[in-house]
Amino acid sequence: MSFGGIEAGGTKWVCGVGDGGATVLRLETIPTTTPQETIARAAEFFNRDGILDGIGVGSFGPIDVHRASPTWGQITTTPKPGWAHTNLVASIHAALEIPVAFDTDVNAAALAESRWGAALGLETFSYITVGTGIGGGAIVNGRLLHGLLHPELGHMRVPHDRARDPFDGVCPYHGDCLEGLASGEAIRQRWGRPGEELSGDAAVWALESEYLALGLTNIVCTLSPQRIILGGGVTKQPVLLPLVRLRLQELLAGYFDAPELSSPEGLGDYVVAPGLGDRAGVLGAIELARLAAQVPTVEQLT
Repeated sequence: MSFGGIEAGGTKWVCGVGDGGATVLRLETIPTTTPQETIARAAEFFNRDGILDGIGVGSFGPIDVHRASPTWGQITTTPKPGWAHTNLVASIHAALEIPVAFDTDVNAAALAESRWGAALGLETFSYITVGTGIGGGAIVNGRLLHGLLHPELGHMRVPHDRARDPFDGVCPYHGDCLEGLASGEAIRQRWGRPGEELSGDAAVWALESEYLALGLTNIVCTLSPQRIILGGGVTKQPVLLPLVRLRLQELLAGYFDAPELSSPEGLGDYVVAPGLGDRAGVLGAIELARLAAQVPTVEQLT
């Protein structure tokens, strides 16, 4: 069987075709422009393979993930111009006429990491992506985490020392939430250049690691994950993860009696990069489609 997957980001859509395994058989990246143009280009890509058995979409949000809701399948209150209240599921189904599975982009990435990547064998963990924005998903007791809505870990509030950092933040809703202070866009606006041009500036990454460690402290205290995976373009700075681990250990202050949280060695295996790299999102979207179709894995068949 053959499935499609879309990692529908605010900057780009990564579209892939797979058979439910860890390999993407065909891949294409499409810039996120208007909903009509972006969906049409994605449909053109998938139609080249003939009829697929289903498609999964891991989307930027906020989105409505509840099947019983009248607005299921929609992007809801996103600040991205032109995309608020776009019904992705209905539009993609109309273009391809195949079943559509739907979740957040970070939950999709978490799903892939749990099956093939850095969370293999874990029941409870969190996946955080730090790119243009900040998003977070989680698997808890083996299931993707949903509740009233879905996790919005990027919009948690963190302490903001305005004497050290007078920057107001970039989030149009909350100003200085975690995304408002620590996203790639926050770095660009605060320092006047994107993060990739600031790799040698220690002050940039000291401040960035402070905010990310504060956010991870909240996650440790609320979800008690067995591991935290940090992905996204910002986290590719080589100095960042070691700084985050060090500051996280300081903030936890020895309260948690767990080797994963009480030593540099333990934290080195606790806060990690994605095992699947940039493929996690699209592989997870394909996996959403396979699960919705209730098709067994190759391992289950053997």
